Amino acid sequence: MLNALRRLAAFCMSVALCFGLFACGGNNAISATISDDDMAVIQRQAEGFLQSQERLPELAKLVSEDNWVFTRNLIHGPMQEVGKEMLYINQRLLPDNRAEANRLSASLKKALADLDEAAKLQDESRMQKAYGNVAAGFSNYASVIPSAESIS
Repeated sequence: MLNALRRLAAFCMSVALCFGLFACGGNNAISATISDDDMAVIQRQAEGFLQSQERLPELAKLVSEDNWVFTRNLIHGPMQEVGKEMLYINQRLLPDNRAEANRLSASLKKALADLDEAAKLQDESRMQKAYGNVAAGFSNYASVIPSAESIS
């Protein structure tokens, strides 16, 4: 009798465990797409990011003219929201894409900080190199922003 109760208890536990694993595993398929609300946030924040990216030719001209003051003004003015926009985008991406997006956004923020520092120090060669990293950073990060068409 005791053996039968042990077997029944073991059977019930295994059934409960199977249902628990099935219930937890089912959520992975649902979370494989970006929700409409998250996509709306991504698109809204991507607009600001892309507006900053469109100012790169203006920034390149300032850098090539060794215009230290206006280079810093552009970074601290119209481009200052880039970090926040990338943060909001990264938070809404699929979990599998977040690590790469975080790495790329950190790289772009570092490049902007390096450019700002080079302009502050009035270091022409460092400013040229830093601008190249900024331009590459914008291009690299833009590649992780999903479009509404790629999600549907």
